[in-house]
Formats: sequence, C-alpha cells, structure tokens
Amino acid sequence: MTTTPRTDSVSGFSSLGLAPKLVASVAALGYEEPTPIQREAIPLLREGRDLIGLAGTGTGKTAAFTLPMIDRLAVHTARKTAGARALVLVPTRELAMQVSEAIHKYAKGSPLTVVPLYGGAPMDQQIRALRRGADIVVATPGRALDHLRRQTLDLRALEVLVLDEADEMLDMGFADDIDAIITQTPETRQTALFAATMAPRIAAIAGKHLRNPSRVTIAHEKRAAGKLPRIRQTAYFVGRPQKMAALGRILEFENPRSAIVFCRTRIEVDELADTLSAHGFGAQALHGGMEQKQRDRVMQGFRTEKAEILVATDVAARGLDIKHVSHVINYDVPTSPEVYVHRIGRTGRIGRDGIAITLAHPREHRFLHAVEALTRQKIEVLPLPSVADLRARRLDATREQLREQLAKGGFDAARAIVEALAQDFDVFDVAAAAVTLVHQAADSTMPAAEVERAPAHGRQDARHPRGDRKH
Repeated sequence: MTTTPRTDSVSGFSSLGLAPKLVASVAALGYEEPTPIQREAIPLLREGRDLIGLAGTGTGKTAAFTLPMIDRLAVHTARKTAGARALVLVPTRELAMQVSEAIHKYAKGSPLTVVPLYGGAPMDQQIRALRRGADIVVATPGRALDHLRRQTLDLRALEVLVLDEADEMLDMGFADDIDAIITQTPETRQTALFAATMAPRIAAIAGKHLRNPSRVTIAHEKRAAGKLPRIRQTAYFVGRPQKMAALGRILEFENPRSAIVFCRTRIEVDELADTLSAHGFGAQALHGGMEQKQRDRVMQGFRTEKAEILVATDVAARGLDIKHVSHVINYDVPTSPEVYVHRIGRTGRIGRDGIAITLAHPREHRFLHAVEALTRQKIEVLPLPSVADLRARRLDATREQLREQLAKGGFDAARAIVEALAQDFDVFDVAAAAVTLVHQAADSTMPAAEVERAPAHGRQDARHPRGDRKH
C-alpha cells in the first residue's frame, strides 16, 4: 500500500482533472471547493488506482468516489453492457437513498442511470428498474445479494466497486455478504474502500479484495482540552425533510441576538436565507458566488446588527471575526470535526458565553462522537422544542420584559386602565388577562403542529437500527 499526499494549494474542482461538464454540474449545485478527502482521492481514482480512504462521516466521501466514477463511466456511455458498470455498497437503506440521490444530481445531463436497491422497497419495482438498465447501482449488501441470487443483478461487466462505510457494514455482520458479492465481479474492476479508521478487519478486507491500493487518511488535528470552555454544545437529530421546520423552531426557542447558520453549498445558503426572511427572521446570505461589494454590504449589516442571522458557507466565512455572535448553528454537519471546531469558535468570544447547535441525521451520530473525542467535551443531544416549550419560553420572555418595564416606569396611561378594572376585578386577574391577550396574539404565529422528529437514537443507543439484516 502507498500513501500519496498532495501538497498543491490550487483550489476548485477544475484542478482535479474532472471533465468540464462534471465540474460545471458540481458548481451548479453550489459547491465551492473540494474537501480534503476529495482533493486527495479524486486524482487517484481518476488514475484507475484502488483506494483506501480513511475519513469520518460528513467529510465529503460521497463526492470523493462519485465524481471520478461518473467521470470514468461517462467517457464510454455509448458502450452498452448487460449489467451494472458500477456498484456502491452501503450499510443502510437511508444511506443508499442519500448516495443514489447525490449520484443522480452529479450525473445530471449525462445518460448515466442510477438505481438504489435496499430493503423495505418492493422487489418487483427494483427488478423492473434493473431491467430498464442501470449503469450505477447503490445497494445494501443483503438486498444486492438477494438480486444476485434471483439473477436480476448482473455484475459481470462491473468496472468500479465502492465499499462505503465499510467498518459499519462489518459491524452489522455483512462480511460474508460482501465476500459473496465480490466473487461475482471481474478481477479487473477498480475498488475503493472508505472507513473511519484502519482497524485490523478493514486491513484484512482490503488485503483480500484491493490491488496495491493507495491510502488517503484525513487525520484529526491535535487540540488541547478546554479550548471551548464557554460554548454550550447541543445537537438535534432531524430528518432532512423536517430540517427547515426544525431550524425555525430552534431559532424561535433560542431567540438569538446574532447567529451564523452554516450550510454546505451556495444554493442551500440562498434558499435558506430567503426562507428565513419570509418567516420574519432578519437573515442575509454570504457565499463565494457573491460579488465582493455585495459581501461587504452583508458583512457590514451583520456587524452593525441590522441583520440578526448570517447564513454562510465555510469558504465565505473564513477569517470572519464578529465578537457579538451568540449562536452558531450547523444546518449541515461540517466536513470534519476540525471544521466544526473552527465554526463554533466564532461564538463565545472575549469571555462571552456562546451556544453551538447542530442539526444532524441520526446516522451522523459517529460524527458527533468524533467531535467529542477531538474537543473532549460533551455534545448534549436534545429533543426538538415542542409547541408547549415555545409557549413557556414566550412567557419567560414576557416576564423579563415586564420586569424591565416596571423598573423603567412611564406607564401612567395604562395604570389608569388597570385602576378602573380593579374596581370590579382582582388586580392579579387583570394582570394575568393582559399577559394572556399578548400571548393569544403571539400564538397566531405559532406552528399548528409538532415538527415530525427523526427516529430518536440516544447516545446510549448510538448503534441505531440499520434496517433488516437481509436487506
């Protein structure tokens, strides 16, 4: 095995040798520059090398193997084969859907087709999709083996095999299934294996199925304990469809004085800033696709607190030094624990308390563990604030506002009304009725129902359900 480090500082996907159409497709999706695993892995995979990629969840591994795969297959799209040309094995049905969706987006405009295979979906529907033709198959091991046994999946012409989150697949007991699947692929295939760490069992499977692989490791930075003593770190497990509603709920509950919300892409930044503004939050977008004058104007508004929420990409937020930021919210899990630390370090400045909030999918619990290992601090996983929680928070806020108003005085006109009502009612009832009227008006803007929460996977039960063993 060899390790091939890259030391060039050229940024951008165009520097990685990908086809211009593919680079344009990535840019259209709003990605500004490759992550470390993408910079290292893509050139090696484009050379046709087998690869071991060691990197944690959220580092951009999907694009690291998907982009060179598409680049390779798109060159020979005119060549028709009887079966799949690429197979991506993943541990869970959720990841199969996620990876399939990503490949579909990156391959947009090309004739390449992608079919996901996982348990919980009708077998006959998947069989029809395979018969129509599938260049790329994304599958859980159990369901892939089911199709191989039925002879509805043909791997004899396979060019690329990816084992994504291989350590997790081994944890789930898929080692024999993986071996059985690989025996039905050509020895000439290119194989890429991705895992969080180079455990002995990963080394064993790599030695068995990979040929002289290059090895790319995205190492964690060493950081002294106690670096973030005044930042309270929390996380909420949220499914992707509920993410926007969950963010609105959290913002209303936290009522931040000044917050930075981090997204991965420019498109997501623009869409999220527009949605937040439409819901009454003072939000501004900041990303690398904006002109410098526009970025300066946004930053000036945020520094002077004319905008309370800045929605930004990591690239655009580099060098950002705003002392009054009360909250940092990771709308998307960052690309690495180190990026997480850099993000949340923008709150809790000069002795102030800060709050860092992360919206994570349940399967991203490993990322949270990696952050805790790096910072040696606990991330508290909480349930989303309920409608009742919001009402209680608003009552607390009203109480504080009343204290301030009572201390300031200047309410003689209102006092006359209270004195008149006190002739017929208890003065405490009068005050309570006034507070109730305020909150009835506020309740008209409250969400009518609870946000649907992702399946609760507590930290004690971090090995979340993976789906059916056979699928």
